[in-house]
Amino acid sequence: METSLCTLADAVDVLDAMFPPNTALGGDTVGLTVGDPSAPVRSVLLAVDPTLAVVDEAVAGGHDLMVTHHHLLRSGLHAVLPSEPKGAAVLALAGGGVGLYSAHTNADVARGGVNEALASAVGLQHVEPLSLPEGQPLGRVGQLAQEMTLAQFAEHLAGVLPGAPAGLRVAGPRDGRVERVAVLGGSGDREFDAVREAGADVYVTADLRHHPVSEFREHGLLAARSGGADGPFVIDAGHWATESLWLRYAGERLVAGVRQVTGAEITATVSATCTDPWDFVVSTQEG
Repeated sequence: METSLCTLADAVDVLDAMFPPNTALGGDTVGLTVGDPSAPVRSVLLAVDPTLAVVDEAVAGGHDLMVTHHHLLRSGLHAVLPSEPKGAAVLALAGGGVGLYSAHTNADVARGGVNEALASAVGLQHVEPLSLPEGQPLGRVGQLAQEMTLAQFAEHLAGVLPGAPAGLRVAGPRDGRVERVAVLGGSGDREFDAVREAGADVYVTADLRHHPVSEFREHGLLAARSGGADGPFVIDAGHWATESLWLRYAGERLVAGVRQVTGAEITATVSATCTDPWDFVVSTQEG
């Protein structure tokens, strides 16, 4: 009995249907980066970043396709050399017979994508978009089942996110009250105005810089002086951690989609490699 086969082109068609390339934000590069469309795909590895460690994991594990959130190649790349990390990654993937597909901002805005997975993990209800860039829903905002303190919420968040060396950075009083939560996986300090307009009590995102956070928090502290509510609070939960939760759902949907379209059975595995660039932290504050 002949077994159905999934080609790389088949897998790309399913992924494009899940995360339409035309929903990617302007200037973003998504889709197939490396691979022969006619090559068979039986095993897929999903990861946030196509780092050399993840590429090695894909090759050593015998995977045929690697699906990542961040793309490998950016504009300005003029050569593929083994002496450069990106060149070494491309050559290793090609030599190992592993295709590479990326879904970046099209996965950020998608149903079942990065931000919906993050909102679901946090336990948000009545979820809606945080903002609409280029007509696409970026970030999410919703309600917790019950109010809790900022310290309790931070502990809850730490329990639902994958462990990462840098942990969580929290801006706000431990006893601050939290019920309405805004989330945006990855870099999010451009959406502070949207967070305030959404009436969020706390904003969970990553890659936050000193001055934008300081100025954002000053608004809350000024409001508190006038008898209003102090907030919104801010939690920097790390880029990799906030963008990794969607991978399991993407893998499950890819397997189901390939089965429906081709009749083939493939496997999908989430990479065990933490691609957070930080390795450890040393506290300089007691308590």
